[in-house]
Amino acid sequence: MPTRFALMLTAALLGSPFLASPAAAQTTVPAPTPGQTAEQAAAQARDLVEQARRTYPRGSASIDQILWKQAAAAAEQAVQLAPNNPEYLKLRAQIYTEVGFWRQAELAWNAYFQAVPQASDADRQQAAAVQYNLGYAAYTRNQPEEAARFFAACLNLDAQNVDCATWAARTALEAGNYAQAQTLYARALQLKPGDKTLTYFQGLAQRASRYGPAATRAFSRAYLDLDAGRQAQALAGFQEAARTAPNFTEAWREAGRLALELGNAQAARAAYQGAAALPDATASDRYNLALAQEGEQYGLKAVQTFRGAYAKYAAGDKAAAEAGFLDATRQNPQYAKAWAWLGRVRYEMKNYAGAAEAYAQAVQLDPSDKSSAYYLRLAQQGK
Repeated sequence: MPTRFALMLTAALLGSPFLASPAAAQTTVPAPTPGQTAEQAAAQARDLVEQARRTYPRGSASIDQILWKQAAAAAEQAVQLAPNNPEYLKLRAQIYTEVGFWRQAELAWNAYFQAVPQASDADRQQAAAVQYNLGYAAYTRNQPEEAARFFAACLNLDAQNVDCATWAARTALEAGNYAQAQTLYARALQLKPGDKTLTYFQGLAQRASRYGPAATRAFSRAYLDLDAGRQAQALAGFQEAARTAPNFTEAWREAGRLALELGNAQAARAAYQGAAALPDATASDRYNLALAQEGEQYGLKAVQTFRGAYAKYAAGDKAAAEAGFLDATRQNPQYAKAWAWLGRVRYEMKNYAGAAEAYAQAVQLDPSDKSSAYYLRLAQQGK
């Protein structure tokens, strides 16, 4: 979405009084000033637009701001005095578009296109942006059919609008129209080649018939929550998708990945158990399942610290590995494996006193650890 339109839409979704209140959403057309011509009203509208742009912060344009309200009213008056004048119709549509008054902007552009059927590409692109914002607002209100209609209208106006192609594909996917979703994702990828999110969802559309509309829609909405930073809601959405379609590998994985990120070992373990049970499970799924299971016992942070230290050990950086293993034992003093590996790296660095101290903790916590008991004796002997 273009930045200016994104700002307008954000204001709308955050509850702009103008959009929330039907009374505020009315632009009053004043009675024509005696003797004022349409040309004079249009000139006044243009002057007010310039004043508004100079007066208000960039990107904050709203019909609630007095100068914008006056500019819209003057444009309406110009159209009232000269209803078929394309210049005045376009001026009105552009003002409503700039302030994000999407419904009025749609009506205004429709009136303009009736007067100018062969409108320029630039005009059609502005009108398409209006349809996009109407569609996205409908999507967030959970009105998928209405959203799909707006996105389709956007593409009819501007076939190169990648945002509308993307969201038309998303609404088709959530509605269970998988063939249409694949076609639209292919179209979006032609406009934005190599985009990772589009490629991901194109693949999802190809497999979605295995999961069903309810699970696919829950997954799609969760992905939107994730993009918006609503991690808790996203996790709940991915979990819902996985429960609805237990064969939905991507849902299990996204739930697991996000649960690990949030430090929720229990949710991560449940998610990776679901993923690991499927035929297309990977070594990564099994690795993360073990991580989550160990995290439930010792705490995810301690286990992640331990595994980071092990990676440094495997890379030959023993000093960094020692610091990491020590940190893991501090995060959870009951973590026997961390103590054992702290002992090992110290032993290999010939720090026998430090190794003996670490191995002693490991053996105390896990008396069945014969390897630690053996190296404890060697470290105590200094060899």
